[in-house]
Amino acid sequence: MKNLFHNYINTFRGLSKEVWWLSLITLINRAGTMVIPFLSLYLTKSLDFTLSDVGWIMSFFGLGSVVGTWLGGKLTDKIGYYKVMLVSLVLTGVLFVLLQFITTFQGFCAGIFLVMLVADAFRPAMFVALSAYSKPENKTRSVTLIRLAINLGFSAGPAVGGLIITGIGYNGLFWMDGVTCVLAAVLLLQVLHPKKAKIQDEVKVENPVSAYSDKAFWVFFVAMFIFGFVFLQYFSTMPLYYKDVRLLSELDIGLLMGFNGFFIFLFEMPLIKWLEDSKNSKIKLIAIGLFLVAVSFVVLNISSWLGILIIGMLFMTIGEMIAFPFSNAFAVERAQKGNQGEYMALYAIAFSLSHIFSHNAGMQMVDKYGFEFTWNMITIFALIGVAILFWLLILLKKEKTV
Repeated sequence: MKNLFHNYINTFRGLSKEVWWLSLITLINRAGTMVIPFLSLYLTKSLDFTLSDVGWIMSFFGLGSVVGTWLGGKLTDKIGYYKVMLVSLVLTGVLFVLLQFITTFQGFCAGIFLVMLVADAFRPAMFVALSAYSKPENKTRSVTLIRLAINLGFSAGPAVGGLIITGIGYNGLFWMDGVTCVLAAVLLLQVLHPKKAKIQDEVKVENPVSAYSDKAFWVFFVAMFIFGFVFLQYFSTMPLYYKDVRLLSELDIGLLMGFNGFFIFLFEMPLIKWLEDSKNSKIKLIAIGLFLVAVSFVVLNISSWLGILIIGMLFMTIGEMIAFPFSNAFAVERAQKGNQGEYMALYAIAFSLSHIFSHNAGMQMVDKYGFEFTWNMITIFALIGVAILFWLLILLKKEKTV
């Protein structure tokens, strides 16, 4: 047991102090975004919107994310990652608090668009900061540490969110989101000010290559869109499935989704270290991760036993544990030859675009054909993504021979 703990601790060694601070800032910020997992429930139960309305609102959520991510990438290359992160955190905190006062369909579409535009400008800036604060050999593990922070926050967030809803209602979530964003900004000012932080790896590239002319990266982009489309069902249609079909309470849903983050917190870093040592291709590992996420949907249709929900969540969790860090690391590596903000923005936009289509398509399918049909279609789409990743492997091998 002592050796196991020692080996676990060793997987964290060598990461810079700045990466640890960035992870803590991300943890505080992510723990506060507890509105998001409950958004579809809030819109249907508190504001009495239809499933179709919720689908369109989530499309505006995704559209704001796309615009914000693109803008964040552009601003990062022009004014630097630090200013973009700071302004994004402060304004997001203010906007989350204001969002609770909007009750009309049109108003909420506009409000969620603006919130996500500002909030997701943070993402490409954070990725570039992570690259700058990480030694080249530690980038994948640095990405994984950030993911641990995100998932530890996500583990605590829904569980606390369920308690807040039970105790004081949905409005408390918006206040908590706003306060935690501002707290993260204050911490950023204190510990990662450019005069205090040490740059580990130069982020400027001479004669940068445009991400938009990188064919292999576009194939990767399509695969990541599909991965995002499939994965994001867990944040819109899945909570409704848990509530309406499996009859779980908000607290039960929060605990089940919290299990995902807690499992990742415990096991992702050792798993990533082991997979890195196995010398497997990053793209092959991403494909395995996407396949496991596909399995997490299809198992839900094979049994009415409540325990199948935990099994499905376990497949999804292991799948994202593999796919997210290695896809992120692949994007960071690819960005070394170009404008890093542009590359990381394009990587993040793949997921932002999936927000536009995933929630809406999932809601419309559930509304018209039911959950069982929807899970089967999501599984098939995921398998198409797996096939595209294997095509990308062939393209990358050809690149090396040229």
